[in-house]
Amino acid sequence: MKNWLYLFCVVSMVVWSACGSGSVEVDEDKPLPIIKRMDKELGEPIEHTIRPFSFMNQDSQIVNNETFKDKVYVADFFFIHCPTICPEVKANMKFMYDELIDNDEVLFLSHSIDTKYDTIPALKEYANKLEIQTDKWHLVTGEKSDIYAIAEDYVSSAKEDVGAPGGYDHSGYLVLVDKKGHVRSFARGTERKDTKRLLRDIDKLLKEYN
Repeated sequence: MKNWLYLFCVVSMVVWSACGSGSVEVDEDKPLPIIKRMDKELGEPIEHTIRPFSFMNQDSQIVNNETFKDKVYVADFFFIHCPTICPEVKANMKFMYDELIDNDEVLFLSHSIDTKYDTIPALKEYANKLEIQTDKWHLVTGEKSDIYAIAEDYVSSAKEDVGAPGGYDHSGYLVLVDKKGHVRSFARGTERKDTKRLLRDIDKLLKEYN
């Protein structure tokens, strides 16, 4: 987790008020920055877009890049039986969902990193508990390697770790992606104040298109 935070601080094109706190200071008069990720081969940050992907959601529907065409969306990584941060992160994501339920330009995408136990029926049951609409918020599963790999595109982390609570290590960030597949902002999903700030960033991003 510390390594991930360090990487995000290095490659972000935002100005941090306090790197460890996860709060972001953005010039209100300028567009949101495009956040870069570190290229392992080049050893330097590069501008990128979310790679082509195909997963399955809680209603056994294929979810891919086309699902989010002409949309902005908020993505995260979780697993249902997470004993630490996931319940709080999901509560804040649900807060955002409720605020944006009538905004057709915004969707939500949650990748399960527990591909063994988070089956489609399990994701459906979890979605019912959250009381969410599938066409607004996709809970997806797929090949473990694909989900872990795409986490890098979100400048995030997801991996198995027998030493971590629940057996998985993942970031608790909510990541904002624009209509071109660029990462534009993020929030610490465990903090309601930062989640509210991300809502303002979404509003700012949508103004770029309107």
